Parts: sequence; C-alpha cells; structure tokens
Amino acid sequence: MSYPVPITVAFGDGIGPEIMQATLDIILAGGARLALETIDIGEKVYLGGNTAGIAPSAWESLRRTKVFLKAPITTPQGGGFKSLNVTTRKMLGLFANVRPCVAYAPYVDTKHPRMDVVIVRENEEDLYAGIEHQQTPEVVQCLKLISRPGTEKIVRYAFEYARRYGRKKVTCFTKDNIMKQTDGLFHAVFDEVAKEYPDLENEHWIVDIGAAKLADTPEIFDVIVMPNLYGDILSDVAAQIAGSVGLAGSSNIGEEVAMFEAIHGSAPRRAGQNLANPSGLLLGAVMMLVHIGQASVAETVHNAWLKTLEDGVHTYDIYEEGISTEKVGTKEFAQAVIARIGQQPEKLKPVSYASADTGAIRVTITPQPPKTIDIVGVDIFLYHDDRDPDQLGESLKHYAAGHMTLKMITNRGVKVWPAGFSETFCTDHWRCRFLSATGQPSRYENIIDLQQQLTENGYRIIKTENLCTFDGQPGFSAGQGA
Repeated sequence: MSYPVPITVAFGDGIGPEIMQATLDIILAGGARLALETIDIGEKVYLGGNTAGIAPSAWESLRRTKVFLKAPITTPQGGGFKSLNVTTRKMLGLFANVRPCVAYAPYVDTKHPRMDVVIVRENEEDLYAGIEHQQTPEVVQCLKLISRPGTEKIVRYAFEYARRYGRKKVTCFTKDNIMKQTDGLFHAVFDEVAKEYPDLENEHWIVDIGAAKLADTPEIFDVIVMPNLYGDILSDVAAQIAGSVGLAGSSNIGEEVAMFEAIHGSAPRRAGQNLANPSGLLLGAVMMLVHIGQASVAETVHNAWLKTLEDGVHTYDIYEEGISTEKVGTKEFAQAVIARIGQQPEKLKPVSYASADTGAIRVTITPQPPKTIDIVGVDIFLYHDDRDPDQLGESLKHYAAGHMTLKMITNRGVKVWPAGFSETFCTDHWRCRFLSATGQPSRYENIIDLQQQLTENGYRIIKTENLCTFDGQPGFSAGQGA
C-alpha cells in the first residue's frame, strides 16, 4: 500500500464548503490515498486585511505539498482586492490551464451531443500580465506580453496531453492576422513544435472564425491550445455549450505545483441550502488524482459519477422532467456516486486512464541561440492635445539624431502623417516613429539625444519603445495604413 499523498485543501466561500466536503467524501470512498492539509483563503482572509486573499502560512502549505484542491471563493466588492486565482497561478508558475468540455447527452441537455473538447489555455502571460497605464487624459494602455519560452511550454503541454490521453489532433487559435508580433510568435512556435509530433494532426485557426466553429460544430475539434485571454473566454463558452459550466473541472499545472478546481464561482445565493452540484469540483479532483499517480482511483470515481448521471440522479441545475429520475441535494448526490463506486455507465462511454497512469506531464524548453540585436529607430509616444496631425508632423520632421529621422505618426495605430486621411478620428495620444533611412544601426545615446531635444522644446513624452532588428529581421509592426 503506497503512502498517502499530501495535498492542500481550501473549502472556500459560498457553496465551496458543501461541494468540497461532497468531493472529498466521494474520492476517499473511491480509494484515494491522501493526507489533507486545510488552509483558509478567500473572503474571510480578504476582509481580515490581506488584499491577496491568502496568508503566508497558506503559501507555505502549497509550496510544501505542491498539490492544491481549491473550492470557489468570493472576492469582496470594491477596489484593492487582487484575484486569488491569478495570483496563485502566477506566483506558483501554473502555466497550463486544462479544461475538458464534454457533452453527456441525453442526460444533460446540449445541442452538441458528440462534443468532447479539451481547452489548453496559457495561464501566465498575454493581457493577464496586468500591466496597465493611463497615458493621457483620453487613452489607457494594457500591455500584451507573449514570450517564446512561455508559448513553447504551453504548446508542448498541449501536444503531450493529446498524446498521453489518446487524442488525435491539436488546434491552435490566435489572431495573428492583426497582432503579427505577439500572436504571430504564438502561431510560429506552435508550427515549430507541431513538427515534433508527426503522430498527431495539427491545424491553426484565426480565433474569431475558430470560436464560431467551436460554438457551431465543436465535434470537429479535439485539443485546442490558446493564449490566455482567448482561452479564458472560450473555455467557459465550450463548457456551457457542452451542457453546463457547473459540470466542468479545471487543472492548473506548473513545473512543481498544480491546482485543481471547478471553473464556476462561489454562488453565495445558493450557499448553505444543500443545492449545489459538486460535479465541477469532483472532476477537478479526478484530474488531481491522475496527476498524483492515482489514475485507477480517478477512473473508478469518474465512472461512478457517469453512472449516477446515467441513472438520472441529478441536482436541481441539470434536473429535467422525462430525463432525470430523482432530484437530489449536494449530500445526496455524493451518496449516490459513492453507492455506485465500482460500477460503469452502460450508455455513456466509460473513461479509462490507463494511458495516463504515469503521473504528471513534464515539458522542456528548447534552448535558443543568441541573436544579433540592432537599434534602428524609436517610437516616441507623445501627449499632444492639438488634433491636427499635419501640424504635429511639420513641427517634428526637423528633429533627428544619429541615422534616425521622423518617418511616420500614428494615432491609435493608424497612420495620420504623412498623407493621412481627414476622416481618421484622432485622440490626444500620438506615436511618432523615428527610423533610420538607410537601415544603419543607431545607438541608444541617439534615442536619449532625441528625447532631450523634444523635451527641451516642450513636447510631453509618455513613453518610448526601441525599434530593433533581431538577426536583421524587424521586431516591430508597421502602422495601419502605412
């Protein structure tokens, strides 16, 4: 008999304590070998003055056990309170968010009875870096950060997951027809990594049409890997069209630590009424059991849950006359699943985790050779409340430093000088691109010189972005309309 695996458990807020107790009762009855450490997180901790919602002693438990089973929490209204999920994911390096979205027709209502899609979402980067600034009275900015190693980790994880779980295809969603640098990098790395998995099909979709196809014909997809924002939105969409967000579990995987949860919230209006469906958290716990090497227990529990659905024993949220046979509360649902431990569904497809019974998925990053980086220009962003781009261009075109002269002015990304259109609406936020006419590299001292010239003549600089080439390839986008 193997030793119990230490895990950290948080009972959370709202319906959290009820569904966590139900989940623990089921997996322990199914044979899970666990040593539980309980921590407080969420509303009580927030209101105690901790804006992160988690105490230092809780971090110590998480870093010791490296496995976190987490119930939903409530974040208090008002400013100053940080998202605990985002904080946990980023502090512990939980780079992969995995959300299986499966239809259970006809026992759970859905328009897509053959749906079986896994969303693999990058969890740390993109707009969720949370770097925002108000730059002028009219314009705010949020930085979208995509890194090569961050992308390679999530893409490799998606392919390894597909191979481990017997999937046949991995699809990438991006918007690289518009965001050619950030989403372009994500797509390029996907194509590079895909070549190493010839046993798996691969494809890329622009995210808007991909999302439309996911909502209309999800059965054409298998595993989908996406940057953070798209994955956050579309995994909820996928879970809902499969049947219910309330049935979806989620894993957050890092190189050392992993967190498992339901994807739904704490539903405080349902708290304490023995109504909540524990299925989302239970399926998150099933993913946890596979992760810690107890795949046979995960399979037993998952099949007992499927058998319970099939027998029509349903909580209020999925109960339907003519399909369901019994409406039960949270505790009674848990008891029904426990009573079916050892059974398998007869009409729904039984699950098997035999191929996954090798513990956590590990990925490695390919070392990149060094690149030659040359500065060839600078984008200087100005606050200027005169809305005449021609006047601004005429006043700036005389400034130069090194090989750099003014080549273009844009407003919200659209070229407005030279030869802009009068119809283009302008704000008080201007990007002024100074670029080497000959392609000759400049020095950073030239950029400082240029900033000093502009500042001394009364221009208000918001920020600068160096324009560089990497092994001779431009590392910056063109202006729209340029």
